Amino acid sequence: MPDAERKIDAYLGVLRARLAGVNEAEVRDIVAELRSHLVDRATESGVEAALARLGSPEMLAAEYVTGEVLARAEVSRTPWRVLDSLFRWASLSASGALVLVASMLGYFLGAVFLLCAVLKPFHPHAAGLWIVPDQAGDEVFSLRMGFEGPPAGARDVLGFWIVPAGLVAGAFLLILTTRFALWSARRYRKSVLSKFART
Repeated sequence: MPDAERKIDAYLGVLRARLAGVNEAEVRDIVAELRSHLVDRATESGVEAALARLGSPEMLAAEYVTGEVLARAEVSRTPWRVLDSLFRWASLSASGALVLVASMLGYFLGAVFLLCAVLKPFHPHAAGLWIVPDQAGDEVFSLRMGFEGPPAGARDVLGFWIVPAGLVAGAFLLILTTRFALWSARRYRKSVLSKFART
C-alpha cells in the first residue's frame, strides 16, 4: 500500500509540474480527481494498471494543457487563436494534424475570396474569378488578386459581382472553418477529460 501511494504521488507530482500555465484551481481539481480515482485502486497492481492506462504524466499533462488552450480559443473565436491552439493539438495526435490542415485550408480560401473582393475595385481588369486556358488547352477557374494582368485568352467570369460574392463566400468560409475547428476541439477536450474514467 505505501508503495502504491508513492507511485501515485510521484505520478501526480510530475503531472502537476507539467500543468504550468493551467489555472491553479483547475490544476487542483485535476490532481484531486485523479488522486481519488487512483486511490480507489490502491492495491499495487491496480494502481500500476491504472497508471499504465493513463499513459505518461508528461503526455497526460500535455493533453490537459492543450485542452486548456483549446478552451481559450473557443472563448475568443479569433482565427489566429484557433490556429495557435490547433498547432498545439497537432503536435499530440494525427487527428489534431488533420483538423489543423483542414482549418488552414478553410482559412486560406476564405482569405483569398475576401482579398479578391477587396482588390477588385483597385485592379478591375486583373482581379476576380477568371477562366484561364491551361497548357493542355483546357479551361480552369482562377481566383486572381490582380497584381499581374490575366493571361491571354482569359475571361473574367463575375466582373464586379466578385465583390459581394467574394465577401459573402470569404466570410462564410471563415465562420464555417472556425465552427468546425471549435467543434473538433470540444470533442478532443471531452475525450481528454473523460480519459481517466476509462481506467
